[in-house]
Amino acid sequence: MPAITRRNLLALTGAAVAVKPASAAVRASPELQALIRAHEAAYAAFHHVVHRAGSSREDRERADGIEQEALLAVCSYRAIGRDDRRAKAQYLLAVEARGELDLQEHMQAILHSMMQS
Repeated sequence: MPAITRRNLLALTGAAVAVKPASAAVRASPELQALIRAHEAAYAAFHHVVHRAGSSREDRERADGIEQEALLAVCSYRAIGRDDRRAKAQYLLAVEARGELDLQEHMQAILHSMMQS
C-alpha cells in the first residue's frame, strides 16, 4: 500500500490549494519556462478535477499522475546558467511552500540534475 502523503490525501478527498503562478522576475531559458508552464497547467487541471462535482477517484489519480510527471520534469531539469538555477529554485520553493514537493522522487530528481555535467 502506498504511503499516505498530503498529495495522496488531496487526490482522494477532493481538496486542493490555490495555484500560485511562477515568478517572472528571473529570466529562465525557454526550455525551463516551458516545463514550468506545463507544470502550472497540470496543477491547475489537477485542482479543477479535484473540485469538479462527480469526479471519480480514477480521474483524480490520473490528474495527479500527470501533475507529478510535470513536477518531476521541472525537478529533473538541468539548469544551464545562473538565471535557470534561480528560476528553478524560486519555482520549487513556491511549490514546496504549498506542501507539494513531498515525494522522495522529487529530491532524487533535483540532486541528479545537479550532478549532470
